[in-house]
Order: sequence, then C-alpha cells, then structure tokens
Amino acid sequence: MSITGSIVVYVIIWWVVFFSVLPIGIKHNSKPFENNLEGIDPGAPKNPNIFKKFLYTTLITTVIFVGIYYIVYSEHFNLREFIK
Repeated sequence: MSITGSIVVYVIIWWVVFFSVLPIGIKHNSKPFENNLEGIDPGAPKNPNIFKKFLYTTLITTVIFVGIYYIVYSEHFNLREFIK
C-alpha cells in the first residue's frame, strides 16, 4: 500500500468512525423551551465533547488502520491472487 493510498484509507476510516461516535453521549437541554430566542436551537446538545470524540475517533481509527495495514502487508488478503 502506497503512502497516498494509506492516507486515503485512514481518512475514510476516520470519517466513518467519527460519524459513528458523534451521537454517543449527547444530552439535550432538559429545560422546556419557553421563549422564542434568536440563535438558540432547543435541540442543540448541551455539551457535545467534540475534543474527546476527536481523540477517541483517532485512537479507534489507528487500531483499525493498523489491522488493515497488517492484513494487506502480510498478503493475507491479496486481490492479485484471487484474479489469477
């Protein structure tokens, strides 16, 4: 796997994992919506913890990528062998 291919695979895995982790632990405001205030969405999360989710996403993606890289590098999954 080339460097460019590795970067592309890592980024794709990162985004899939990020969108999977994003809704975990989201709590909405438990206060009932009283006034019609401009710029405040009653469905917005209270504290999304984005930095923690970036960190968890990066760690999970790194583990998955190392597994995929090992499988490709050790030729356990080689498409050229299946084509022959």
